[in-house]
Amino acid sequence: MGCCDAARPCRESNIHISMDAWAKSWRMRKLGVLSYQTVPMNRRQRIASILRERIMILDGGMGTMVQQYKLDEADYRGHLCRDHRCDLKGNNDLLVLTKPEVIRQIQREYLEAGADIIETDTFSATSIGMADYELEHMVRAMNRAAAKIARELCDEFSQKTPSKPRFVAGALGPMSRTASISPDVNDASKRNVTFDQLHAAYREQILALNEGGVDLILIETIFDTLNAKAAIYAYLEVFEDDPDPLPLMISGTITDASGRTLSGQTIEAFWNSVRHAKPLSVGVNCALGAVAMRPHVEALAKVAPETFVSVYPNAGLPNPLSDTGYDETPAMTSGFLKEFAQSGLVNIVGGCCGTTPAHIKAIAESVAKITPRAVVQV
Repeated sequence: MGCCDAARPCRESNIHISMDAWAKSWRMRKLGVLSYQTVPMNRRQRIASILRERIMILDGGMGTMVQQYKLDEADYRGHLCRDHRCDLKGNNDLLVLTKPEVIRQIQREYLEAGADIIETDTFSATSIGMADYELEHMVRAMNRAAAKIARELCDEFSQKTPSKPRFVAGALGPMSRTASISPDVNDASKRNVTFDQLHAAYREQILALNEGGVDLILIETIFDTLNAKAAIYAYLEVFEDDPDPLPLMISGTITDASGRTLSGQTIEAFWNSVRHAKPLSVGVNCALGAVAMRPHVEALAKVAPETFVSVYPNAGLPNPLSDTGYDETPAMTSGFLKEFAQSGLVNIVGGCCGTTPAHIKAIAESVAKITPRAVVQV
């Protein structure tokens, strides 16, 4: 049971108040018999109330930070997978089981830098993603462990500063296989994955993240909207009968100067393809630096007035000579995102590839006093 599940019966009973009871309590308050009390907020309302007050901060790159530890094959294997027959180096999601202290320290540094939302280290932790390593049987354990690590850290920091609660976002990556694009340039009709396979893989991941105690579900780095639809379908199915479902965040990626996703959609078309899921936020991440992202963020802010907007760019373009592998310094990235905020375009900002705790600290400080983008309540 996740930490949020334990309080659910109480929350449900408070939300479902009959009209007669409400009218009676209103009359009694008017007469001074009862003091005014608000109905407790559900999970979505709680986070939305914060987003209306200030711009929230998402964490930065995970792979960027893991690389700085210079882990070898033995580190990735640990005791748990020491006899596994496949090479495991580079499987960062596995580290939540074999080297959890590394993931814990990285996430701690992001929280210390000012992050409000920490992503779980589960970008590729699905049966499809782990098939490359023959670790499909460990997917649920990975997701639960990743959620638990982030949950414990967020609870620790929230207890230190109750006025600044921290939240765990269960991260769902785009998958290494795509439902819309052929893997064979000579056969446009060929596919190496089906929608049902994607749905099943995402469903397993969402269930495990929920068991681990995450606060949100984040479908991110979407380059193929059909893959994202499989994730959305799994999300809606998992929480179909839940009166207080985990809020959903959706983030796509524009892959090049064409201004389209890899599967060919503009940002406006992308939004119209996923808006039925009624996400808490929609945004853009990865692929491009903030400068190249700006027109797409502006367009998204216009076509999604009822939804909070997120942006977490790469630290510019790749640069193999840089320590982080990317060009932009914390001052540069934070300066660009500050302008986004001043222009009223964003509600959530953070970093993706190439960003570090130093980037997140600079971003948090740069937007701290800026009013968030206004969202139309519908």
